[in-house]
Amino acid sequence: MTAGMDGHAEDRGRVYQTSGDQHISEHHHYGGHGGPGDGTAAPQGPDSVRRPAVGRPPVVLRDRTEVLDRLRASVREERGGEVYVLYGMGGCGKTAVAYTFFQLATGEHGRVGLWVSAFDRASLRAGMLAVAADRGAGDAELLAARNGLRPAADLVWQRLDRSAEPWLLVLDNADHPEILRDGSWLRTSPRGTVVVTTRRPAARWWPGAELQHIGVLPREDAARVLRDLAPHSGTQQEAARIADRLGRLPLALTLAGGFLSRQVLDPWTMETYGRRLEEGEGVELIDRGADALSEEDPRHLVGLTWQLTLDAFEARGLSEATALLRLLSRFAPEPLPLSLLNRAEIGGALPPARCETALRALLDQSLTELVDVGERCVQSHAVLLDSVVAATPADMVPALHATAVRLLDAAVPGVPDAGPYDPRLRLLVPHGLALLRRAGDPSASADALAAVIRLSTALHRTGDYLSARETARAAADLGERRLGEEHRLVLAARSRVGRALFRLGGYAEAERLLRRVHTAQERLFGSDDPDTLDTRHGLQLVLGNLGHRDEAVSLLRSTVAGRRRTLGPAHPLTLRSRSSLLVLLSAPELAAEEDGELLSLPAECVRRLGPDHTVTLGAHHNHAWALYLLGRFDEADQEVRLVTEAYRRRFGPDHPLVLSARQLLSRTRAAQGDVETAAGVMTDVVARRERGLGADHPFTVAGRRLLDDLTSGRWRPPEGA
Repeated sequence: MTAGMDGHAEDRGRVYQTSGDQHISEHHHYGGHGGPGDGTAAPQGPDSVRRPAVGRPPVVLRDRTEVLDRLRASVREERGGEVYVLYGMGGCGKTAVAYTFFQLATGEHGRVGLWVSAFDRASLRAGMLAVAADRGAGDAELLAARNGLRPAADLVWQRLDRSAEPWLLVLDNADHPEILRDGSWLRTSPRGTVVVTTRRPAARWWPGAELQHIGVLPREDAARVLRDLAPHSGTQQEAARIADRLGRLPLALTLAGGFLSRQVLDPWTMETYGRRLEEGEGVELIDRGADALSEEDPRHLVGLTWQLTLDAFEARGLSEATALLRLLSRFAPEPLPLSLLNRAEIGGALPPARCETALRALLDQSLTELVDVGERCVQSHAVLLDSVVAATPADMVPALHATAVRLLDAAVPGVPDAGPYDPRLRLLVPHGLALLRRAGDPSASADALAAVIRLSTALHRTGDYLSARETARAAADLGERRLGEEHRLVLAARSRVGRALFRLGGYAEAERLLRRVHTAQERLFGSDDPDTLDTRHGLQLVLGNLGHRDEAVSLLRSTVAGRRRTLGPAHPLTLRSRSSLLVLLSAPELAAEEDGELLSLPAECVRRLGPDHTVTLGAHHNHAWALYLLGRFDEADQEVRLVTEAYRRRFGPDHPLVLSARQLLSRTRAAQGDVETAAGVMTDVVARRERGLGADHPFTVAGRRLLDDLTSGRWRPPEGA
């Protein structure tokens, strides 16, 4: 033949042309694997859709009785057309619940069980076509669906609808629900029930489905999981302590139990394991419980299971979601007020305008959750946060930590003032202490400690003395490890502990601590240093209540003089110390001051600070006491009435300042002859102090003694100067 070669082929098409006799054999393989990195090859189907593809089936499923009862009802009653979505954070046991239900549905209720991995498009498509084959689809139909010649999802659901036996279909790890929506892979059928496991809880992805949250385990059940796997490693109590440290997360519990059960040469006890966790081995130790010879699956390791989602954030241009999670990992696994994140200071970690988008992304992937504890908060799991900390690049840590400290610092009042109980302040405590634990250098420790000291002071001034003491004590212990016991801030924290101990009635302990701190501050910083003066003011309060009046007066006069020199005569702290003299001085000493400036102090406070300032109100309160001691009962009664009402409006009826003012009001009422009213006031004061401070607190005891004197007729007013 003399004709030219005019054949043409595109893509993978072939044209064979010849001028002689040729014999050509060509083999076509559909659905096989391509070479490494060949993204065009179609995946093979799963080896089985009749058996769950799970890494480590649970030995016993703990706690999930209520969820399983709801799922079993759907197969026991031979219902169909239902979709159940099991959602929760990675590692919480969603697949374990689905696996157990699968076994029950197939073993006890005769359902055909079908299990498909829905993690990515390829696995979902291959698994669902294998389901169609299982339900009777022919080779020609499957070949056409694989080659795109007919809708694959339609073929699958036609076969499911025509199934002779009722079935249960599990779509596991459907963490990208958009791939289910593309092609409409998720449908309902009267012949069966569908169960989906996912980290994506948003209802918009699951219209018509029944959503079921799968969370962490209760404490006792979490401990039993450890003992199911490693029964000879320790007691139920030891297992419960480890479970708490692991946040009762099923994946972490399974890995820990697996590790304990497989030690041969040197078996560990649960006590040893718990100690190593406390020493900081954390995520790395937990992941040592994975099967050493099995293929590493990120979903089976707590250190990697969330990395899949973070990688997806980066791929989709949501790097700010990763940044926000890294920022959250600096805080504690406790409710964190949303208001703390809604601040310009967050700009050190991510653009403030992108914080809303980042938070929604984390919520959508179950990497954090919204909780309402009287304040809208977010909360993330401890093991997740530890994993993120371990995986955060070292060069990012200083900026993240500094941003977290600035956010906390901005959330705490700059100058803590007396006020009503504020639950938001207590919510901040574990996060401040977490920042101290995670601080990487002395400068970061000092910044965090300064914020936590101010937080303790704010708690103290709302009357939450127990929280103030525990916060300051923990902060001082943590700060001392990094900064040393004589660092200025460590001593300031110890001073706050002493002040709270006094208010809690621990007079002797408060005296010992404040004396030790005051001595160190005076030696290191000088007698007129503001920190030294602050501790001195607190020490004189303790000494005055212990009956050491002369020493208390000497310290208080020294404090007044030092504050005048250091802060100036108009500073609120100077005026506050001067006001304290009105309480500590005796009637003759007050009389000697009558023509001086001390008894005119309330007017000076009004002029310098304003009538509503806390120091001004305190000066009026103390002035009323001085008038009472001087025998000027009518004036004292009038002034303390005004103070009591101002306190009550501002702080609420149970604040210690309100109760103190009402106790003085009881005295002035009795001094004017109205003993019945006085006894009624004290009855209420004593009852409120017993509820707030306890029956044995010195303030409660003193109030009860006054009440007894009023009701027994033993009470007598002071004789004046």
